[in-house]
Amino acid sequence: MSSGVSISTISDYAILGCGSVGYAVAEELVEQGKDVLIIDREESRVESLRDQDLDARTADIREETVASIVEDRGVVLILASDVEANKQAVEHIREQNGDQFVVARASDPVSGDELSDLGADIVINPSAVIADSALRALESGELEYNAGKLTTVLEETDEKLAIVTQDNPDPDSIASAAAVQAIAAHLGIDADIVYFGDIGHQENRAFVNLLGIELLQWDDVEDPSIYDTTALVDHDTSAELPLSVDVVIDHHEPEPTEAFDPSFVDIRPNMSSTSTILTKYIQEFDMNVSEEVATALLYGIRAETLDFKRDTTPADLTAAAYLYPFANHDTLEQVESPSMSPETLDVLAEAIANRDVQGSHLVSNAGFVRDREALAQAANHLLNLEGVTTTAVFGIAEKTIFLAARSKDIRLNIGNVLADAYGEMGETAGHSTQASAEIPLGIFTGIDISEDTRDTLLELTEEAVTRTLFEALGVDGENGG
Repeated sequence: MSSGVSISTISDYAILGCGSVGYAVAEELVEQGKDVLIIDREESRVESLRDQDLDARTADIREETVASIVEDRGVVLILASDVEANKQAVEHIREQNGDQFVVARASDPVSGDELSDLGADIVINPSAVIADSALRALESGELEYNAGKLTTVLEETDEKLAIVTQDNPDPDSIASAAAVQAIAAHLGIDADIVYFGDIGHQENRAFVNLLGIELLQWDDVEDPSIYDTTALVDHDTSAELPLSVDVVIDHHEPEPTEAFDPSFVDIRPNMSSTSTILTKYIQEFDMNVSEEVATALLYGIRAETLDFKRDTTPADLTAAAYLYPFANHDTLEQVESPSMSPETLDVLAEAIANRDVQGSHLVSNAGFVRDREALAQAANHLLNLEGVTTTAVFGIAEKTIFLAARSKDIRLNIGNVLADAYGEMGETAGHSTQASAEIPLGIFTGIDISEDTRDTLLELTEEAVTRTLFEALGVDGENGG
């Protein structure tokens, strides 16, 4: 095999077998100023190449003598359509020269493995290359078409566009909304980012504040009629919405619903974040992405993929690579390391003390809480414990049991687990890696919560919630961890 030759510093190349592929490669190398020697057994083809001022010689690449002819060449590209001839050429070159960089053409995966075993450094399959190129062209064409259609829908806005995030929005949803707002501004359209619920998680609050992203809580909207176009980004479209919907962009398949009939839909479950999808649109619109939007989108991708450690696709990586030079990395560091409030610290301490571990699943009761968003932070922190792949932390606030769950188990969809466990008791939301539930205290709400009854209420709640969740996870929950 090769001894680590750096191709970028080599100027002497040999091409063995000069069909259409070999000729195209030779043309490009010569254009780059490389010294290229071409060897082919067809004399008429060699003559034609010489007429084009190319250095070409007649020889059969299956013969051992060819290895001697190209021994002074740093890179040898064996590109004949005859794969058996290519195998012989690789074998002879490796027997005679040990340090040349060899690229060989295969016809299928089997011949590719055989060429690698014979000593080829790189094996190419033209059919696979053509297929990859066709798919990239298809993706590019589809994106161009979608961008045109999105433009048409957005430009129908007469007054103002409402960009609606998921309830209690996370970084991916907020960043995606900021990107749609930037696209709207690029098209000369005024837009508000609107959300339902709260922005409670400390990292999310830091994210919004540090980047100066303006979000409008729905209850603060004075006149909803000003929104004549509505776009949902990273949004649970099964939820009721007091607006007609024109645009849906998401990386999760929505629950079936008859409530919406959008003019434009782009849902891509093969991508790990909606921020990735919106980055592609930013590129397609050829916009000058602002530092704030680039930072938001990069953080959205990183948050959704757990810093590229979970469900990361090539599209996520290329989107992140595009955003990286435009983002403010000092701001990212501040967002990712916000100070922990005393309330969150108390909830985390309570969750650690009360944890119940069954196999790789951890469930914990944090007791009575003032800041229910601290439950999500505790669930995130507990997921770092050795051997734990799924966490759920719940607490009581406002006569409701709030539960936050996180999972890094690829075999498990924690959103479905919570729906199975608590769907008939209360409300659940989420997807494969994070989810939440809100369960009314029900028969317990009539109890006057005092120092005397708090412990009893906590015990009853813990038993019911924990047992139900462990059953949904497929463990009995009888033995504490």
